[in-house]
Amino acid sequence: MGGSSWRAFDNEYVATASAYAPGVVWLRKYLTVTEQQALVARCRAIMDGPAGGYVPTVRGGGRMRVRMVCLGRHWNPLTYRYEPTRADHDNAPVPPVPDDFAALAARIAADAGFTFRPDICLINWYGPEGRMGLHQDKDESRASLEAGLPVVSISIGDTARFLFGGLRRRDPVEPILLESGDGFVFGGPARLRYHGVSRIVPGTAPPELGIEGRFNLTFRQY
Repeated sequence: MGGSSWRAFDNEYVATASAYAPGVVWLRKYLTVTEQQALVARCRAIMDGPAGGYVPTVRGGGRMRVRMVCLGRHWNPLTYRYEPTRADHDNAPVPPVPDDFAALAARIAADAGFTFRPDICLINWYGPEGRMGLHQDKDESRASLEAGLPVVSISIGDTARFLFGGLRRRDPVEPILLESGDGFVFGGPARLRYHGVSRIVPGTAPPELGIEGRFNLTFRQY
């Protein structure tokens, strides 16, 4: 694993970018606590506002163990398709991705070596019992997938035990502890690698954030 370092914006951190694997870059401590506080406030307002977060039910009847809200396009857990309204829940229209959110994700992608114009943001809230099963992100357009346009993930709050596997479900899975302020980018040859979250580590969020749990923002270009 190779890497490089740079000083973050208000000198609260020294952030490190590591080329984790081909197409995968882990940007540790990318966001300062001040930036994380701003994101917490925004995510709370979106999650608790009109057409806010809900616990999805996937096809087969199982309930996910996160609260989810989508921006730009809604991911329907019954059809595994992106849609303009929340057809599985309340038919509410989907608000756009805020310009500053998209700019942040594009900046992270650029620091990881990708050109990226995100038009989808999924915000998931993980409580103490939050989990996400091993899966591929493969519901974007064929053009996006064939181009290897990345998934950009931002972690805010408690540390997540993130599982990162291969291109087949049976491939070995490696646990990675994603901490608050970390960015994680996978695209190119890694775009369809399996991944998930096996647990949330309670009490690990920076105290300045005032939260118990984890916000995860994932960005995609449809």
